[in-house]
Amino acid sequence: MRIQAKAPLGVWGIMQLEILTPEHRIFSGKVYGIQLPGTEGSFELLENHAPIIASLGKGKMKVLKDKSTSDTYDISGGFVEMLNNKASVLIEDAKIVE
Repeated sequence: MRIQAKAPLGVWGIMQLEILTPEHRIFSGKVYGIQLPGTEGSFELLENHAPIIASLGKGKMKVLKDKSTSDTYDISGGFVEMLNNKASVLIEDAKIVE
């Protein structure tokens, strides 16, 4: 039986995030969450989200590094899988929005 430790009060939840294109890794690390442009509408994944596989459309992807820091990317589509507190985003390409 696997037991997952709870974060102490005041500590933001974290999850593992990998953002990959066919050519390179755009991001790999621990984050608070990610906002994505799904083909059926925008959605957000946070710590311990239920398992999901979803298609992504053209739009803005926001990586929430913590409650006050984020990076935003323009993407043209792809897929995301969330499993065991790890999100894997597979996209054709991404351009960071300054």
